[in-house]
Amino acid sequence: MPKGLKQSSSLIIIGASVIESAPNTFTESRVDLQLNPLDNEVFVVTGIDMDVDAPDAIAGTNTAQVMALTTTSQTTLPGLAKTACLARKSLRIRAAGFVDGGVGFQEAAGDTPPATLDYIGIIATNDFFLQTQGTNNAGAGSGAVKVYGYRARAEASVYAALVQSEVLSS
Repeated sequence: MPKGLKQSSSLIIIGASVIESAPNTFTESRVDLQLNPLDNEVFVVTGIDMDVDAPDAIAGTNTAQVMALTTTSQTTLPGLAKTACLARKSLRIRAAGFVDGGVGFQEAAGDTPPATLDYIGIIATNDFFLQTQGTNNAGAGSGAVKVYGYRARAEASVYAALVQSEVLSS
């Protein structure tokens, strides 16, 4: 348990999804955590499981579908190096120069943490965001996520610092 926090719920599992508004178009979905800011309530993320649609296998064309989970709203698909990004997953098919559908690759970062970590991140504002965007796909892509964690109450000074840090990280 992080210092300055007191757990106020048992394990909570939240499922959500995001679907591109059109093929290969950045799309974001907001997920409400229904936190109580009057009680300095935060959400401690202990695990994330992401499932991204497979990109289209098009002969001679590289395709991809990428998804991210962030603590703040984004205008482009973030990299994992961005402070607000808690997890990111991509599926890619490399087919440029091939006469068939190519070879598939998967990259995942920020999913379930190693046993040495107590948590992945703390969400201090009332929601988190899912983003997805495809590359060279014929149809709209999508992704789904399960977020594992618990509610906690923060001391006033800790809560203020967490909210400020989260808002400034966008």
